[in-house]
Amino acid sequence: MTIIVRDDGFHAEDWNGDFDGPAAQDLPPDTAPESLAFDDDTGMIRIDFPSFADGRGFTLARLLRLRGYKGRLRARGHVIADQYAMARRAGFDEVEIDEALAERQPQDQWVFRADWRAHDYQARMRGTA
Repeated sequence: MTIIVRDDGFHAEDWNGDFDGPAAQDLPPDTAPESLAFDDDTGMIRIDFPSFADGRGFTLARLLRLRGYKGRLRARGHVIADQYAMARRAGFDEVEIDEALAERQPQDQWVFRADWRAHDYQARMRGTA
């Protein structure tokens, strides 16, 4: 069973679409940035994180948002609570983790980092935080 992490804590899976159809896409972290594409009917894009040390997914998320993707964007895999604020700033709406990670890093650790706008160094430097 997977757990969906959002700013207000842990949630059950609520995506009703098919991950193999046009409404959703799964992207590996080695997706070439120049090949990123989506349709207007793409409701969700999940980007895999095979390791917490692999940050390529953050770049892909940011590029998708810069190219105008407005749908649901989910990080899936080995994202740790310490990376949650970075994931949100990169453009992810949520993170999908497994039960084992949720046991090691309970909900309170994720919620503690949910105030991701308040701890944005760049925004503080610009005076917009």
